[in-house]
Formats: sequence, structure tokens, C-alpha cells
Amino acid sequence: MADNLTTKAVVAPVQHKGRRGFLPIDTNTFDRVFISIILWIGISLLWMRFLEWAIPLWVSTVICFILAVIIVRKG
Repeated sequence: MADNLTTKAVVAPVQHKGRRGFLPIDTNTFDRVFISIILWIGISLLWMRFLEWAIPLWVSTVICFILAVIIVRKG
């Protein structure tokens, strides 16, 4: 009786529309935004630790914003 049973693969109702950019993984928009935010936090913390005495923090913010736009659009 077990021979008569057939199983079908369960397919998710939502298809992942990932794409390949310069990041080494398939990503969607949320993934790229998340990566951008994590990088923004890391760069800002390193900037405050090592460079804030010489260069203001707003320079880091501008660099991080440009980097985030590049990652979200082309990453």
C-alpha cells in the first residue's frame, strides 16, 4: 500500500526574486538594506574610535550614505 502513495514537493507560495550583483550572495532588497545598515554602524563606530579627532563625523555619514546607496542599487 505504501507503493501507491506519491509525495509531491511543497512549493512556497512566494518566489524569492534574488539577484546577483557584486555581493557574493543572492540578495533581495531587504538583504541589501540590512547589509548597508550593519556596515553603516560598523564604519561609524570605527570612525568615532580612530578618526573623529581629526575628521568630523558628518564626513563618515556622507561616505556611509553613498556606500549604502551603491549597495542597495547595485549590490
